[in-house]
Amino acid sequence: MRNAIGGKVAIVGAAESDKIGRVPDAPALLLHAQAARNALAEAGLTKDDVDGLFTAGVSTLELGEYLGIEPRFTDGTAVGGSSFVIHIAHAALALMNGWCSVALITHGESGRSRVGMPGRPVSPDSLASQFEVPYGIPLPVGAYAMACSRHMALYGTTHEQLAEIAVSTRKWAALNPKAVMRDPITVEDVLNARPIAYPFTLLDCCLVTDAGGAIVMTTAERARDCKTTPVMVLGVGESHDPSLISQMPGVTSFAAQTSGRLAFEMAGVRHDELDLAMIYDSFTYTVLLTLEELGFCAKGEGGAFVSNGRTAPGGPFPMNTNGGGLSYNHP
Repeated sequence: MRNAIGGKVAIVGAAESDKIGRVPDAPALLLHAQAARNALAEAGLTKDDVDGLFTAGVSTLELGEYLGIEPRFTDGTAVGGSSFVIHIAHAALALMNGWCSVALITHGESGRSRVGMPGRPVSPDSLASQFEVPYGIPLPVGAYAMACSRHMALYGTTHEQLAEIAVSTRKWAALNPKAVMRDPITVEDVLNARPIAYPFTLLDCCLVTDAGGAIVMTTAERARDCKTTPVMVLGVGESHDPSLISQMPGVTSFAAQTSGRLAFEMAGVRHDELDLAMIYDSFTYTVLLTLEELGFCAKGEGGAFVSNGRTAPGGPFPMNTNGGGLSYNHP
């Protein structure tokens, strides 16, 4: 696995939709398109250069028609919030093998305004409808809350430790003029916020916003002609485990343990060589568990790891420095 990708492909553009937060006049597909246009412009490319299309939520067929792109390679892998990171891995493979020369990865979601978004029906024959929905679990927050409660019971993790993640992330957001939530918060603010699903309060949960994002990738050779300084992709990894909390063999472990190991092995880097971590923060617990599963700390030590402002500005472990999903923006 080592060096299978390292140094051969690069990210040459990354951008958002024109507005984020609450955008009631923009359907989801338009947020995709704006982010795509902005990311391509940053790279010094146009849609006519794109021959690889990657997205989830909407089909690549619909996105390609909307953007006027007829790709040579298309990938609609959809496995939830991690889909767009997995697309980076798939785009890298497509670029290395000559299946495309410029890959465009997009996401757009009218999460707050619900413009152009489908409803949220659950098919009666789905696993969730058969084994979880009838029992009243609120999704997705209820599943994460149950897993977090188990972690607290097993390892002594406290709500105060979880709250430190939200506080530190908000401090980063205060430095980002585009962040949706910038007002400072304290651990006490998190603990006393409106309850959502025990142990989570409102400030333990990510924002629900309207926004789009896009990434442009190409080969290392072509990247030299782009406007930006290329960000080389060194290692990738992917995996997934059961989609239902009721079917997970252990609710305090998940597939990041596998995907992280694969990415570190491919990149040939050690944990102590990293200067920055950007970790999906759908909930404060998601961050804590991911840190453990990726090997930054031992199982059960995530609470101690994030304490005392460790991930905040000035701390020794910079994390989610744009303000993350907890304070900056969801997509």
